[in-house]
Amino acid sequence: MPATKIVNEQEVIRWFEEGKTYQWMIDEYKRKYGIDTVASMWGNFRRRRGLDRRITRDDELIPWEVKEEHRWKYPVAMLRIEARKRDKRELTENEEDRLASWKEMLKEEGAVVHYDPETEEGFFYVPRQKGDDDLIHKPAQKTTTRRNADNK
Repeated sequence: MPATKIVNEQEVIRWFEEGKTYQWMIDEYKRKYGIDTVASMWGNFRRRRGLDRRITRDDELIPWEVKEEHRWKYPVAMLRIEARKRDKRELTENEEDRLASWKEMLKEEGAVVHYDPETEEGFFYVPRQKGDDDLIHKPAQKTTTRRNADNK
């Protein structure tokens, strides 16, 4: 990353600490400094400075490459919240309540989350089977292409 792109590193670090999105940073840099940037530049800055990720990727909970049309379905949204909880990230009271209710439903139904990308629905609740030791029915092979970039 060219040194000339980052005008004020402390300002950028503060933005990360405030939870600003990459798109916000791109827009703000263009507005404030007239400098065009891209999301990968901000991600590289974050990683090189050892700053925490703002999202949690857990390919044990979401081991699939999820199609665009399925990315905001309720089961995968709940899996993302559970991933944040396991990563000891702060959840809102609403997220805590929704997650607890959803997990209780899975327990009562004896169900786990299954993903089939070739269907319109994408995500299904299926009966828990032998070997289902978490919230999902694990596929034979992980297909996610979005593994945690910070893992070596």
